Amino acid sequence: MAALEPAQLNAYFALMEAVSLLQHRVEQQLRAEGDLSWVQFQLLARLADADGELSMTDLADGVVYSRSGLTYQAALLDKAGLVRRGPSPDDERSTLVTITDQGRELLARVLPGHIEVARDMLFAPLSGDDLPQLGDIMTRVRDHMRAQPPRSAAPRRRRSRDGGQDQPPR
Repeated sequence: MAALEPAQLNAYFALMEAVSLLQHRVEQQLRAEGDLSWVQFQLLARLADADGELSMTDLADGVVYSRSGLTYQAALLDKAGLVRRGPSPDDERSTLVTITDQGRELLARVLPGHIEVARDMLFAPLSGDDLPQLGDIMTRVRDHMRAQPPRSAAPRRRRSRDGGQDQPPR
């Protein structure tokens, strides 16, 4: 396989560094103002945007995080009273997650600082002409990446009974 061209490599490293710097600053703000992780913020924001309720599968498809990690984060939010989890009335195998009033209040409290971080870190160096271009480019990249089957549709790996290597489900 051929190496990346210099322009591709420069773009790749610039993107990865920018994402890392932005995510670090967002994490600092969310921890300081709401004792939330980025994933917890995403869960609350997605639930609020979806009129308050989504299945765990829909959350997993929208948030780039492992299934077990997402379940753990939802449990932490549930324990803190920020969401409620329960069985779906339409499918007993499905778990619904609902944002609580307390979750909405916390989201409303951290959102202004989150917006300020996004403005300062991401949008401040861009001109009015840059923003539509960045939006178009990142939308195409995201849509290309999302064209793959959702992570929640991937088969789960299981340990064999003898504790050996992971085995695909039967």
